[in-house]
Amino acid sequence: MFLLFTGVGILSFGILVAAFPQIAGSYDLGLLRALGIATTGMGFFGTVITLKSYRRKERWAWFILWYYPIFWTLHLAGGLPPGNDHIHQVLFIVISLLGLMLPFRQFFPRKTVEP
Repeated sequence: MFLLFTGVGILSFGILVAAFPQIAGSYDLGLLRALGIATTGMGFFGTVITLKSYRRKERWAWFILWYYPIFWTLHLAGGLPPGNDHIHQVLFIVISLLGLMLPFRQFFPRKTVEP
């Protein structure tokens, strides 16, 4: 659920910025619209991966979805827009890390020693 929330949040943000780039600030509107379209794609693919492969406990999906906390950490460290408050970035970092770490043993079960 944590990763689904992250994906849907990114998808929603991307759609809003692509449609209404002025809500993201007084930056170059064409650049913001392109960012919105790219973010929409990132949110869409992350959501699909979460709903399909991640739910089936496919390891490749677990590795791929590490993109979320890495993306948001770099976004925070770089002080990237929109806005000056970075609460949403910290929130998405925490949520995506929880979504990856809580089910860790389901993706990587301990090996049992058979007698």
